[in-house]
Amino acid sequence: MKKVSLVAATLLSLAAQAFASPALAQHLQCVPYARAQSGIGIHGNAATWWEQAQGSYKRGHLPQTGSVLVFKSTSAMPYGHVAMIREVVDARHVLLDHANWSGPGVIEHSALAEDVSEAGDWSNVRVWYGPSHALGSRENPTFGFIYGSSGTGSATELATARDDDEASSAG
Repeated sequence: MKKVSLVAATLLSLAAQAFASPALAQHLQCVPYARAQSGIGIHGNAATWWEQAQGSYKRGHLPQTGSVLVFKSTSAMPYGHVAMIREVVDARHVLLDHANWSGPGVIEHSALAEDVSEAGDWSNVRVWYGPSHALGSRENPTFGFIYGSSGTGSATELATARDDDEASSAG
């Protein structure tokens, strides 16, 4: 009887390992996760995505479902961060899907992010931090949003075209 229990326990353990989520099996970084979820084909450190997107993707300062919010490099985030917008809640709140924010390799779905910029342009945000079960206390500077090819041609597209035009004439 003990032999059968030991065999059953071993088989259950092997089955659990075989069906483990890849995110649990290895540390998943934000870049490959955002790329896979959004379809935006940019590689390299998150903080480089904004410049890399110029000329290939529309960019702007209005959140849109499926777009990627690009965080600037800071001392706390030397490589920046990228997160996909799962849902726009209102003008100052979105829900993010992202990896490697609340812990190494941790994937979070529907994590709240709040625009705390004075101008309401999403240039500074606070993001839900899982271990504290609250919005993080740190304000995080961002470049803005990169819009994938699945855009709807809405007012957001007009705003992003304007943002890219302004950036081109300023640079």
